[in-house]
Amino acid sequence: MARIAGVNIPTAKRVPIALQYIHGIGPAVADKICEAVKIDATRRVNELSDAEVLAIREYIDANVTVEGDLRREVTMNIKRLMDLGCYRGLRHRRNLPVRGQRTHTNARTRKGPAKAIAGKKK
Repeated sequence: MARIAGVNIPTAKRVPIALQYIHGIGPAVADKICEAVKIDATRRVNELSDAEVLAIREYIDANVTVEGDLRREVTMNIKRLMDLGCYRGLRHRRNLPVRGQRTHTNARTRKGPAKAIAGKKK
């Protein structure tokens, strides 16, 4: 089992698909990594040599922000917005949708389960 950026990537899958198990690597970045390291996208992880896995690991360390560093960066960006007190920061603080979605109905994922209001029945 190959371990890249602290994540065990599945061995039976194709390389671009397996790389997407790492937080911060999506389809486009995975293809870019394969292209940069000169690995065919149709090859499977278990077919890679140790040198190729090492090359992928070094490329990711040098060029891509992944896993803990990325999570920390995102958290710090949200904290900065909250400290500024801007609109987006207030929405984060109140645990409401940030990007302009309606909240009169819907937004249940962000707001949590509906709370009953006493005296509403008529």
